[in-house]
Amino acid sequence: MTDSAAPASPTPRAGGRRGHVERTTKETAIRVAVDLDGTGEARVSTGVGFFDHMLDQLARHSLIDMEIEAKGDLHIDDHHTVEDVGIALGQAIRQALGERRGIVRYASLDLAMDEALTRAAIDVSGRPFLVFRTEFPAQKIGTFDTELVREFFQALAQNAGLTLHVTNLYGLNAHHIAETCFKAVARVLGSAIAHDPRQAGRVPSTKGMLA
Repeated sequence: MTDSAAPASPTPRAGGRRGHVERTTKETAIRVAVDLDGTGEARVSTGVGFFDHMLDQLARHSLIDMEIEAKGDLHIDDHHTVEDVGIALGQAIRQALGERRGIVRYASLDLAMDEALTRAAIDVSGRPFLVFRTEFPAQKIGTFDTELVREFFQALAQNAGLTLHVTNLYGLNAHHIAETCFKAVARVLGSAIAHDPRQAGRVPSTKGMLA
């Protein structure tokens, strides 16, 4: 797979943390714009209905404004589209974070939805790592392969520079388990990238940098 486009320059808006990425390969064409200081507005179109629903949840509960448009080889399957959206979204978030000055950096949360409970913990460290301990009772949610939930978070963590741990503690319904994963990640991401007034614009690391 050949990636023919590097991340574009951020959309110029004064006073905000914004990122814009356009990524085109032989398998997908994706455009992503984010505003880390938004209100959770989402405009999402990937051609994968359940995935669109999860991305809406990710935006709404992180309070990150997201515009995501993807066209992929869905006649093969959803894999390339889901993974490449994770790559582009991660790149846009990394771009918007810049030097990561003044952020809280760490967050963790247990999130419940009916019978399902999922724990997420994050370090916006610049060092990508994913631990994903989640099993689904079904291979598909509608036509969506549940294994793609992990693929998305792997691509997101790798490209945004996140240390991300996601553990489903229990649950019976595959839709609920997937949704708690996305909502829990959204909440910890939103909390960790929030401004910490006590940091006074410093990089929250004894190393002096997060990269």
